[in-house]
Amino acid sequence: MAEKRMAADCRKFPSEKNCDVYMSGSKEHVLEAAVEHAVGSHGHQDTPEFRKQIEEFMTEETASV
Repeated sequence: MAEKRMAADCRKFPSEKNCDVYMSGSKEHVLEAAVEHAVGSHGHQDTPEFRKQIEEFMTEETASV
């Protein structure tokens, strides 16, 4: 069985930049990319608590065929 694809959508977070970044892939890859994006583009700190928040906001991507 294939690994579930997860998604992170920046539009779900309030932002002064009105960021519209959307990313999807394996949970591990999306988490790393989302943390890098949040730190580099939005000035967040990479902490265990922040990583947990991102994981909680990630959703399972629905299949599109």
